[in-house]
Amino acid sequence: MSHSSYRTALIVGAGSGLSASIARAFAKADMSVALAARTVADLAPVAAETGAKLFACDATDRDQVTKLFAGVSESIGAPEAVVYNASYRVRGAFTELDPAEVEKSLAVSAFGGFLVAQEAARHMLPRAHGAILFTGASASVKGYAQSAPFAMGKFALRGLAQSMARELAPRGIHVAHFIIDGGIGSSRRTQPVDAPDSLLDPDAIAASYLHVLQQPRSAWTWEMELRPWVEKF
Repeated sequence: MSHSSYRTALIVGAGSGLSASIARAFAKADMSVALAARTVADLAPVAAETGAKLFACDATDRDQVTKLFAGVSESIGAPEAVVYNASYRVRGAFTELDPAEVEKSLAVSAFGGFLVAQEAARHMLPRAHGAILFTGASASVKGYAQSAPFAMGKFALRGLAQSMARELAPRGIHVAHFIIDGGIGSSRRTQPVDAPDSLLDPDAIAASYLHVLQQPRSAWTWEMELRPWVEKF
């Protein structure tokens, strides 16, 4: 049995890269899209291209997240698909890490995901319909040297997604986590001439997000790993 289609989407932690590709893919699938970020000035081009509505929001602030969902619901309708794409990364030798920066990394990468997902679930459960998608990274499953804060945040986000999937899938909410295992191509990070397709194409990633949204509920996945064909794992 196929589940009904999604008509509205909210992407939190939006930017001009992967989020923009997801917005375009969703818009082409006839979904109304809202984009949320701390600052939205850079999102004007993708908003013009997709018709997306823009909302300023700090995902680590509970009141702002509550206000965001109210605003999106009033503008395009309650979001039936929510993507959490925000993260914050700090690098450094473990003994030299600034605790305040570590705290911020955990807040943006994991706690913000909790706040957004909790508010999304509260809107979706009465209808027994919705999807909550989380963007992970190589650090979701591999803790690299001098990158402890990012690994901590991404490990936590993956655990959140897994726990939510087990609890909410039987109630009609599709929860999925995407491990983006490799670098993502962009205008500032182009494919090397001598190594074609060695960076993930953001449009190709977005196609996988849309594919997961379109999965029949008899065969839902809770996690998908995506990497270039040359990536070691």
